[in-house]
Amino acid sequence: MNGLPVVELRLLTEYFLRAVTVAIAAVLSIAIVTPALAVSASAAPLLAFSARIAGDDARTRLIIDFDRKPEFKVHYVANPYRVLIDLPETDFGIKAEDLEARGIFSEIRYGTMAAGRSRIVLTASRPVGVVLAEVQEEQGATSYRLVIDAAIVTDQVFQGQMEKQSWQEASVPASTGQTPVMLPGSRADGPFVIAVDAGHGGIDNGARGGVTKTEEKHVTLAFAQQLADALNKLPDTRAFLTRQKDEFLSLSQRVQLARSEGANLLISIHADTLKQKDTRGATVYTISDKASDSLAASLAERENLSDQIAGISFVDEPAEVADILLDLTRRETQAFSINLAQSIVSTFKNEVMLINNPHRHAGFRVLTAPDVPSILLELGFMSNKDDEQLLIDPAWQKKVAGLVAKAVEQYRSTVVANGG
Repeated sequence: MNGLPVVELRLLTEYFLRAVTVAIAAVLSIAIVTPALAVSASAAPLLAFSARIAGDDARTRLIIDFDRKPEFKVHYVANPYRVLIDLPETDFGIKAEDLEARGIFSEIRYGTMAAGRSRIVLTASRPVGVVLAEVQEEQGATSYRLVIDAAIVTDQVFQGQMEKQSWQEASVPASTGQTPVMLPGSRADGPFVIAVDAGHGGIDNGARGGVTKTEEKHVTLAFAQQLADALNKLPDTRAFLTRQKDEFLSLSQRVQLARSEGANLLISIHADTLKQKDTRGATVYTISDKASDSLAASLAERENLSDQIAGISFVDEPAEVADILLDLTRRETQAFSINLAQSIVSTFKNEVMLINNPHRHAGFRVLTAPDVPSILLELGFMSNKDDEQLLIDPAWQKKVAGLVAKAVEQYRSTVVANGG
């Protein structure tokens, strides 16, 4: 047995002692075993004997296998952002490399916290929330699996989690399958929520103006702020920015932030460049598996490269997300997105210059939220000197932001009238 790993020795010892206890109790037919022989399964620490973690910078899943069913509680702590998973006394026989931090987590620690208590600490660089926390029984009840799904959220959602949690009763029910984060994009009991997404940011500068050399990331943020202000003036409406400063957000993070707030709409703002410097005007894009034309395909390809600029590899959606119900939701969501796009095009006519065929579609990854109607608004082209001058003009930005808000109000009226 000298060649056996420590974890296997620990498992063999645990199971052997339990078997001895059961056998003695059966032979003597007594309810209480003498203290010298008592090795109760309930008194022994839990054993966490394996783990795995997977995900990207927007969502991450953690799975830990236990020898018995674990009772657990989930808490949130700020500065830095952390998720705490409290457990009864637990022996962690997990290989360090199996629980290395990845995805949205920058550090993972675990161990004894106090007498009879253990804790797992998941540290993130951005606000985070637990989407799912449940215990799954393996076949034959030989082991139990703790599944923790976490996703990034906005600061407001994180603060809400902090305020409503109770340190005495903070467990996430294992039997309900509740999802306190990533609610569908339609809240009947609250305001109409709109995610305003300023394209690019941080290391990803986006396009650059040919005359002023202004970078797209600054244009999109300035306009996004104007748009959020205009939208927040609408009755019973709350608009928020996916980024409020010059920082990088991956495409999946942008989608997740909209979903974390239960957004009813996502409007992503851009201002691209073309080799054809005489081309100008605004364009509204919705998602489609097949691009409407070569220009739409080219722009989608460039926008989808945003993550690669920051060295982020594309990660496919997990298999459980590719569910037929989500596919049906996506179809309905796409219809709403087209409705919004048409409303914006109609409002812009005779007020804002539009490109030929101003409503186009392509496979933009920032528009992939299955439950949030989403559009990508190209305000104009930084490569055209006339568009460039307008794009950096605060007065023009305010005017166009007001028109977009008007279109959103019309869209909302149409959706409500149709029972959406």
